[in-house]
Amino acid sequence: MADRTPAVEALWAAYRAAAGLDHDRYDVVAMGDGPELADELVALIASGPKRATASLDRDYGAGRAPRPAPGDHVVVVDGAGRPRCIWRTTEVQVKPLIAVDDAFAWDEGEGDRSRAFWLAAHRGYFARQAAREGFVMTDDEPVVFERFRLVWPTPDP
Repeated sequence: MADRTPAVEALWAAYRAAAGLDHDRYDVVAMGDGPELADELVALIASGPKRATASLDRDYGAGRAPRPAPGDHVVVVDGAGRPRCIWRTTEVQVKPLIAVDDAFAWDEGEGDRSRAFWLAAHRGYFARQAAREGFVMTDDEPVVFERFRLVWPTPDP
């Protein structure tokens, strides 16, 4: 999770007013595990191919953030912490890493959008997380598969 900076709050306020919302329930996320990857992923969201993301289920609950749910709003920031867009979660499934299918890999919009690329990239990404946090990553690790639609600044049709 990232911070609710004045710039993040300003982007949310503009979206909230335009959408007619009466709440401030949203998360702030910097995607990836570094500024370069955050910039790359937010660019894929803004340009259109990325409409899904994956995270480890162990990142949620018991003193951590709640697991994403349909209807959630997320402000995405770039590698410098600048807010770039807002998505609304449309679907969440929890299943083993190895259970990713071709459609989800395509919806993540990364690399050649194949399941093989997705597995290689996410095995590497989650292995870095496992090394930092001291757990053993396997293909059976529960993963949160989240789909979303872009709602701000340019809504999906």
